[in-house]
Amino acid sequence: MSVRIPNHNGSFAERVLAWFDEHGRKHLPWQQDVTPYKVWVSEIMLQQTQVTTVIPYFERFMASFPSVFALASASQDEVLHHWTGLGYYARARNLHKAAKVLVDEYDGNFPTDIEAVIALPGIGRSTAGAILSLSRNQRHPILDGNVKRVLARYYAIEGWPGQKSVENALWEVAEKHTPETRCAHYTQVMMDLGAMVCTRSKPKCDACPLQSGCLAYAQGAQSAFPGKKPKKALPVKSTYMMVARFHQQVYLEQRPPTGIWGGLYGFLESTSVEEGVGALKLRGIQVESTHQLEGFRHTFSHFHLDITPVVAVIDLPPTKQVAELPSQWFVLNEPIEVGLAAPTQKIIKQLA
Repeated sequence: MSVRIPNHNGSFAERVLAWFDEHGRKHLPWQQDVTPYKVWVSEIMLQQTQVTTVIPYFERFMASFPSVFALASASQDEVLHHWTGLGYYARARNLHKAAKVLVDEYDGNFPTDIEAVIALPGIGRSTAGAILSLSRNQRHPILDGNVKRVLARYYAIEGWPGQKSVENALWEVAEKHTPETRCAHYTQVMMDLGAMVCTRSKPKCDACPLQSGCLAYAQGAQSAFPGKKPKKALPVKSTYMMVARFHQQVYLEQRPPTGIWGGLYGFLESTSVEEGVGALKLRGIQVESTHQLEGFRHTFSHFHLDITPVVAVIDLPPTKQVAELPSQWFVLNEPIEVGLAAPTQKIIKQLA
């Protein structure tokens, strides 16, 4: 895919860096006393999540895991607990795995070579470039969602960025404009422009330092770029979540380490109430009666899940551990300090 280069006064990088000096974000928590560890954690949290949501999570995470050694030595349950509510939990599992690699193979130091960074669990080319640029001022282009939007509009690059040819065209111009100096500031400002000015809807074009050269602006076609992902109707699945309850205690099982909600604690799932009651019986839990709570839909990127919570009332005191499963009984009015998926939290709130 060929890219037309607009005519403009002053280089692309000069204009955005001048904007950064006046308007760029400089006071975010991970921008203070910058270290590769802080930047890495923040970049993983910021994948698919807005800055305002991330800040309190980042601050709690840093308070509990102030170093890569602290993170590597923590249990997965502790890490997932600190991630509860952020979603996309594979990010947390990979962060934990990568911390162990850094301690075991790099003595806790973050690699300076981008290929070594990309080799760490959960880190792709753009994230690796951002970490090394922001923490070490190395010259690497980035291409997160915000940057894709800025560049796609500036060059009127047609098509969905998930297509390889479109992505390659965006990487080409990202590489072209990344300066040799002030790399950390340039990386930050490209993310800032996408988040603060070149927004998905109602972009603030009159405040944009790139307006004069922007082809989408010249065409009045900002909303056409970047191209949208071809829509597919999401399939719908359904499940019953069996809420085994004894007075103010509920039974939760830890899910397998991979897959949806991997490593998180949740209610036992079944295709019917009868099947769920039978599964609880196999775990030594005798159900006296059941009643349904209000159902709801939880949507993933690739399907809808219709959830029917079923309270299974237990008359006999539960045992502390059921069979050989990683499971626990939790008290409803006390903090549950393990990772919980959003639907599990929602059901627990219904019970409180």
